[in-house]
Amino acid sequence: MWSCRLCEKNTVWTSHLCEDCRKIKHLLNLYGDKVYTTLETCLVRNDKQINYKVDDVIKKEKEDIEKTIKTRSQAKKEEKNI
Repeated sequence: MWSCRLCEKNTVWTSHLCEDCRKIKHLLNLYGDKVYTTLETCLVRNDKQINYKVDDVIKKEKEDIEKTIKTRSQAKKEEKNI
């Protein structure tokens, strides 16, 4: 009984890699460097992408706050009209 050599999380009994890591190894054998470039292109963020995400999250939070304020002010107006 050993831990998987790649992910170091799963326990393996007869091989060095768990099933998921074996699939990854197979893809690496098939596609080679294309796997690395694809992973870096899809998963690794550069500074520009990080800043865009931060700005987007801040924008959404501001919109949520504005909606909350509008909802509260509308509720107060309705209370006064009753």
